[in-house]
Amino acid sequence: MRQMFESKEIDAVSLPLPNHWHALATIWACQAGKDVYVEKPASHNMFESRKMVEAARKYKRMVQVGSQSRSTPHKIRAIQELHSGIIGPLYMAKGLCFKRRRSIGRTPPEPVPPGLDWDLFLGPAPMRPYTKNRFAYNWHWFWDTGNGDIGNQGVHEMDIALWGLGRKDWPKLVMGSGGKFIWQDDQETPNTQHASFHWDDGEMTFDVRNLPTPPEALAPIRGANYVGNIFFGDKGFMVLDQAGFAVYRSTMAEFVGARSAGAGGRDRYEKVAEEKATGEGMIEHVKNFIEAVKTRDHTKLTADIEIGALSADFCHLANIAYRTGRALRMDSSGRFIGDEEASAMQTRKYRPPYVVPEKV
Repeated sequence: MRQMFESKEIDAVSLPLPNHWHALATIWACQAGKDVYVEKPASHNMFESRKMVEAARKYKRMVQVGSQSRSTPHKIRAIQELHSGIIGPLYMAKGLCFKRRRSIGRTPPEPVPPGLDWDLFLGPAPMRPYTKNRFAYNWHWFWDTGNGDIGNQGVHEMDIALWGLGRKDWPKLVMGSGGKFIWQDDQETPNTQHASFHWDDGEMTFDVRNLPTPPEALAPIRGANYVGNIFFGDKGFMVLDQAGFAVYRSTMAEFVGARSAGAGGRDRYEKVAEEKATGEGMIEHVKNFIEAVKTRDHTKLTADIEIGALSADFCHLANIAYRTGRALRMDSSGRFIGDEEASAMQTRKYRPPYVVPEKV
């Protein structure tokens, strides 16, 4: 990686790395004059998000985050419909990450396999004994290197929820709960997690479940997994996922005999719009990145680092609320109010020489 950054023949790099390497590799690449395509989540913590944005702007680099939904045709049209008012003013979005997984069991420390540079793999993370579970895919489920499923699969839905709501501001209140249920294994991150984010004019909730669970609203059952979003407005709701989107408008019907003052009614839902997916957005997302590399205009990126960093940060907020076990209040700059423990979790202690610098 570092040899490629030094090469004058290379203009842009793709960084399919574990989460804990995303920020440092991106900053190194920007400093070396390379444009960057970095996988989601953009960062491993909130401090890194800020430094990645600073590096991209300082060195005038194109940095695209792998949030392919931003380039997926039916998802673009769904968000356009929301913003045009198809279900009226929005008051809530719900992200769903029901990804069935299995226990990873327990694996003991053992000698590092030949050909693996364990020091380099851990990089910014603390030195730990090598185990099979801390390597390969299962690094996702350890706080040193991953962010749990909310930062793995869930960050896609988190990004869509923020996009649909049109939110670029910090919530005033963050709450989180959940746990690692049923499984008895090495995993540190939760397999069941709920997060909620509150503003004065609306809220966003997010649910992660790796155990058997049904979809919600009118979303169809598709095997063991369901990932998607539900948006709520004063005229109805929209269900949006990888298979397409559907819009349901409500019509109020009076209860029989409910004519006294204060009597309520019931909503009946009619499907008023629907679109099936015609393809995924990966190819278009890469095309968009290459076009920005040519034009040198980061505003043309559909998932510029500033967008991807914010979506990652909401996953980090959910994890911090879960790990502290209490409601967290935030100011308009993204800092926690009166909570030193939560504030400390916005960054990490880096292991030299793999240090994300304060000054990029």
